[in-house]
Amino acid sequence: MTAILKHEISSYFHSLTAYLFSAFLLAFVGFGAMLYNIQSAVANFEYVLRFVCLGFVVIVPILTMRVIAEERKQKTDQLLYSLPLKTWEIILGKYLALLAVFSVPLCIAAAYPLIFSQFGQVYLLTSYGSLLAFFLMGAALMAIGTFISSLTENQGFAAGITIPVILLNYYSVTLAEHVSATAFGSVIGLFVVIIVLGIIIRYLTKNEILAYGTGLLLTIAVGVVYFMDSSKFEGLLPELMTKLSVFERFYTFVEGVFDMTAVVYFVTVIIFFLFLSVQSLEKRRYN
Repeated sequence: MTAILKHEISSYFHSLTAYLFSAFLLAFVGFGAMLYNIQSAVANFEYVLRFVCLGFVVIVPILTMRVIAEERKQKTDQLLYSLPLKTWEIILGKYLALLAVFSVPLCIAAAYPLIFSQFGQVYLLTSYGSLLAFFLMGAALMAIGTFISSLTENQGFAAGITIPVILLNYYSVTLAEHVSATAFGSVIGLFVVIIVLGIIIRYLTKNEILAYGTGLLLTIAVGVVYFMDSSKFEGLLPELMTKLSVFERFYTFVEGVFDMTAVVYFVTVIIFFLFLSVQSLEKRRYN
């Protein structure tokens, strides 16, 4: 795994990928700091991080689109499979390299609160707590991008899918205000989720019985609960859209609250999508 990590870090810094990523991120941070901390004379650096959130729509696809897709395109994934490494070690090595590249501009951005504290009162605990949450949120989005990259050999396609996925998550709270809050509307939304889950299971396992069986069992379970007590589904869909938003979880830190449930959620998202990435690579390995 260490060899994979070193190779990936070297690859990022011997190409423009790491530099473009760092430049975009620091440009967003610099513009946000000028807009909020300097021009508006606001002491809260966490507001800058909230402003930078939308930049993830661009910078995460830039960094993650090549992580596995490029290996598949150049057929070098066959070499990876021949190495005495487990699939999870390959994925983890590549993912840790992403985090290493992500950490470089964040370390530079971490100097901002200290600099501003020389000219006024800055809430350092809130600023650095938000910076930690910002790192975890970025790590979660990169895990999602890694999984999407594992599904294709086309880097452009991987980036093209990652962008709307992040945008959908970013605007999910706003969209939640416009979706149906009725029990029936929530059930329809759950059925769509079940269908998507079945498609993912079928793609990763090539096992139609498992995919259809899981979908059927979940559909029956939702149907039974709905007919027994439909009130349980009232407002469920908007609530799910709000709670599943990684950005909304991050905003809790911006408001000055260190939310451990949000930390657990970020870690859960990371583990879940890295697990899916491993399964995707395993499927190709044994095919």
